[in-house]
Amino acid sequence: MADKAWRNPHCTLIKRIAMKRINSLRLASAGFLSVALFIPVAALAQYVWLDEKGVKQYSDMPPPPSVPTARILKQPGERARPAPDSTALDSNATAPKSLAEQNAEFKKRRMEQAEKEKKAAEEARLAAEKSKHCERTRSYLRALESGERIAQTDSSGDRTFLSDEQRERELREARKLAQDCK
Repeated sequence: MADKAWRNPHCTLIKRIAMKRINSLRLASAGFLSVALFIPVAALAQYVWLDEKGVKQYSDMPPPPSVPTARILKQPGERARPAPDSTALDSNATAPKSLAEQNAEFKKRRMEQAEKEKKAAEEARLAAEKSKHCERTRSYLRALESGERIAQTDSSGDRTFLSDEQRERELREARKLAQDCK
């Protein structure tokens, strides 16, 4: 249809100018497209690598043989790889963990934390019991040392008082237990 507009004598001047612009735009876009397609091809013929100091080097020639393959970031025909960390180059790098591995590690940490909390609660309970037991022992020791009469119930349920020998024996045992409380 554009060709017919040029040949038609009834076509106005404005239409002819518009057709020239369209044709020039088509030519310009075709030229731009060909340049845009050519640039990536030229960029593919590039080598990129990290030297000994960790500086990126660009060249159209391959890197020297002393450069390990882990430090070559891009070769012709390949897409660029991200630059590795300096620590990853020096040590054996591990791949990122999968979601299942991360979940398993989280569950493991959570179980370890629960075990620590349970152990701490048990230790706190034992410390409270020991404190209570020590307080009772000190109270009994004060009562034995005061000289007041101490009564006990025997197996038949009768109430008996401690003799002097029994009091001395109970006093020695209470003192031993009180020393363990310190």
